Amino acid sequence: MGRTMIQTEKLIFEYERRDEEGNVTGTSRAIDQVDLEAVEGQFIAILGHNGSGKSTLAKHMNAILVPTGGTMWVDGRNTKEPEELWNVRQSAGMVFQNPDNQIIGTVVEEDVGFGPENLGVPTDEIWQRVEESLKAVGMISYRHHSPNKLSGGQKQRVAIAGVVAMEPKCIVLDEPTAMLDPVGRKEVLKTVQKLREKKGVTVILITHYMEEVIDADKIYVMDHGHIVMEGTPKEIFSRVDELKSFRLDVPQVTLLADELKKRGLAIPEGILRKEELVNYLCQLD
Repeated sequence: MGRTMIQTEKLIFEYERRDEEGNVTGTSRAIDQVDLEAVEGQFIAILGHNGSGKSTLAKHMNAILVPTGGTMWVDGRNTKEPEELWNVRQSAGMVFQNPDNQIIGTVVEEDVGFGPENLGVPTDEIWQRVEESLKAVGMISYRHHSPNKLSGGQKQRVAIAGVVAMEPKCIVLDEPTAMLDPVGRKEVLKTVQKLREKKGVTVILITHYMEEVIDADKIYVMDHGHIVMEGTPKEIFSRVDELKSFRLDVPQVTLLADELKKRGLAIPEGILRKEELVNYLCQLD
């Protein structure tokens, strides 16, 4: 196993609840005693329904938020220590739900160069990184375009290129496809997978779309600030009824296989892909 990129120990995050006049009425726990680990190069998925705490957790990985209890380490650095903030943000790049909030340049290549420029990367190296990053996300032919003329999926790929150009060791994607159509969703996921293969970055994907996590090395399921399930996709998707109890959808093929199994067909649990199901069905006499 490689180095640990992201680790939390009994992580707690509380925020104050206020009434309409702005008086504090109590505190709420958005994250409650979370233990989680991602090793270098891994693809970790964090699943959860809205309000499960998954986005709050994502914001801890880039020190946008710091724990009120417990610890979050990013590449061995404690995010609570102010002097580590810069290093933490360089180690873990964030891609958010809405690419429009992340894209600031009027030309694609300028936008992608903005991050490395802020890091003080020399100019000739910036352009090299811009080119590599745009190639990596399949957007090099759009380098001179204006971002506002791009589709949602293309914009999100430019946003990812902007993060990649900063050469982080870890990329945290917080619901990166929530605003995209199915084609855009596929584009973005393919991009992320390619980056992992080429650059060996650790990928943390926060989502509620099941089909996005079937290739993960490990899945954590969150509910009400807790981690309620963890395991490989096969292990997680073998527990269809449990997933449903956390108000999560299950891939259609997994549901179908589960129903067939309940009707007595000899099909294993945790089927994730159509091809797998077809394979097993063809083997039945």
